[in-house]
Amino acid sequence: MPAFLCTTCGTQYPPADTPPPGCAICQEERQYVNPLGQGWTTAEALSRTHRNAFGEHEPDLLGIGTVPAFAIGQRALLVSTPAGNVLWDCISFVDPATIRIVAALGGIAAIAISHPHYYAAMIEWSRAFGDAPILLHAADRRWVMRPDPAVRFWEGETHPILPGVTLLRLGGHFAGGTVLHWAAGAGGAGALLSGDIVQVGPDKKVSFMRSYPDLIPLDAGTVRALAAKLEKWPFEPIYGAWWDRVIPEGGKAALAYSVRRYIAAVTGPPQD
Repeated sequence: MPAFLCTTCGTQYPPADTPPPGCAICQEERQYVNPLGQGWTTAEALSRTHRNAFGEHEPDLLGIGTVPAFAIGQRALLVSTPAGNVLWDCISFVDPATIRIVAALGGIAAIAISHPHYYAAMIEWSRAFGDAPILLHAADRRWVMRPDPAVRFWEGETHPILPGVTLLRLGGHFAGGTVLHWAAGAGGAGALLSGDIVQVGPDKKVSFMRSYPDLIPLDAGTVRALAAKLEKWPFEPIYGAWWDRVIPEGGKAALAYSVRRYIAAVTGPPQD
């Protein structure tokens, strides 16, 4: 039986003869149902029209993204460390070529995902690499559409995966919204892999939303708390969820400026 994929958000559902009546992820206010109607596809169908592309952001940090873009269109990141590789965030397509390339680079020791919009085909990725554990924050447990023993829920504010690779719960976009701190990134200055919990914009600053497609902002208090949780973590680059959404240096300063700008916009008088 096929495991159907939502064509709008890319979430994969359990194998079934027919697709679900609707996608619970898209029906919630932070996402949306396609105005043309709910659509479904399968990995087999995608394999006839799509492939995965690879690109190096910096040594030991490889981007993996599907072309042409599918669903939300995010790319995953493979963080390579002496203790093993971590796949950060996930995409909906994994094919034999991708499996061979990633295996040649050392495989995947763990998968960690920022929030439910990027759960994608996480079970397929896990099974392709020896049932690699999938680390999700427990606050987002109800958004797992395809349960599996590989899914491991963590609680609290921080969770070390491997030496120098730590998950940080920031909340905001989702209650369990998570970023990844990579201590060895940027030659040891540290890097922040932010998904869209901390959304990198075209101006190389960041912003924060409850819903990006539906333009529902976060309140100022939530953004202040989010920024405070990042205060003690050193980083230079911020790697967002898409190939071009990267702040290559000065990420800490860009975050501080962006927080001030955001809070002024949502609390202050109207600006010219």
